[in-house]
Amino acid sequence: MSAKRNALFGTFIAALMSSGGVMAQDAPASAQASNPETLGWMQGFPPPDDRIIRFTDPDYFAFPKLRWTVCNFRALMPNTAVRNGSDGADVLPVALDAGIDDLSFTPLGSDETMTWDEAFDANYTDAMLVMHRGRIVYERYDGCMAEQVLHGAMSVTKSITGLIGEVLVAEGRLDESALMADLIPELADSAFGDATVRQVLDMTTALDYSEDYADPEADVWTYAQAGSTLPPPEGYEGPRSYFEFLETVRKNGTHGEAFGYRTINTDAVGWLIARTTGMTVADWLAENVWTRIGAEREAFYTVDSIGTPFAGGGFNATLRDMGRLGQLILNDGVWNGEQILPAAAIARIREGGDKEAFAKAGYDLLPGWSYRGMWWVSHDDHGAFAARGVHGQTIWIDPSRRDGDRALCLEPGGRKCRQ
Repeated sequence: MSAKRNALFGTFIAALMSSGGVMAQDAPASAQASNPETLGWMQGFPPPDDRIIRFTDPDYFAFPKLRWTVCNFRALMPNTAVRNGSDGADVLPVALDAGIDDLSFTPLGSDETMTWDEAFDANYTDAMLVMHRGRIVYERYDGCMAEQVLHGAMSVTKSITGLIGEVLVAEGRLDESALMADLIPELADSAFGDATVRQVLDMTTALDYSEDYADPEADVWTYAQAGSTLPPPEGYEGPRSYFEFLETVRKNGTHGEAFGYRTINTDAVGWLIARTTGMTVADWLAENVWTRIGAEREAFYTVDSIGTPFAGGGFNATLRDMGRLGQLILNDGVWNGEQILPAAAIARIREGGDKEAFAKAGYDLLPGWSYRGMWWVSHDDHGAFAARGVHGQTIWIDPSRRDGDRALCLEPGGRKCRQ
């Protein structure tokens, strides 16, 4: 994205989207026409039959139902809480900047400019938050979202899991060179057994696993069945939990040679966190982060049939609380003057991973990038790095300095906040 003004330099931005599920059709409904309130999803007691969304519906996570679902996972699926503190929320100062909506840029694949304001609806954005010097300078909600609504973070969850893993490494509780089988013996006969902790954290494992959602025979669907809390189909004899599925994964190639984006790596790290700390990722996040950053609401993870949090994509939180998390990372783990996460863990993420291994994955739009601790690292002039979700959920962190500023940007759609 080529920004034409410096309005967002030194800024934190947070946003959530639900546009990625638009089904193939000639003219998908606009953001306004597909607004869940406009369509009347789940309104009334009871709602009309044709306005009901159930977890068992095959299209509950497809456009346009998706725009309601991303704010209502807690009503549809079993989940576990990430408790917030009892001392009340830390107030985020507000100093709104009306000029941000006029920021213009050239979208990828286009030669025409678009304003920030126009991009909001073009991307079916549910919410956007911009913070500058610790103050909210932009905040906007639409669709199913409002200030107190918990929105699905999707694969931004991976970066939270990776952050926890990096913290344990920095604290010396986890040896990044250790083999997974030595830490989780149940994985000894799986593809993970001879992978190191670092290879799993950086997703350079060689796994015989397909995450092609367009392929009905892909392994990801077996994985989804393993994580489902619904009764299995008649005759199903496969794994019934995330842990059981991870034990079945076979190896394909040599670990450490190439980056391969596969969600099961994150759930392996989630298992590793639980074995190392004696806590699930949900409980660890609550005790070490959510209760200490003045979060406004408790967050939650969806869980499988044995209550294991979905470490690869099940996290849900409010926009402002995601902003607080981003600000914590931008501040190298410091909140209100207290070092609550080790700065070394965040520094390790910022330095990035193996660029050559990343390049082998074929991300043509991300030249020169790498992946470290389940964060996407740009290696640009600003030292920016990001957490990214399938439907555009993004935390964009820009640690560059100007006049003493530091910048963090969380934005849906994966667009960069650039000078």
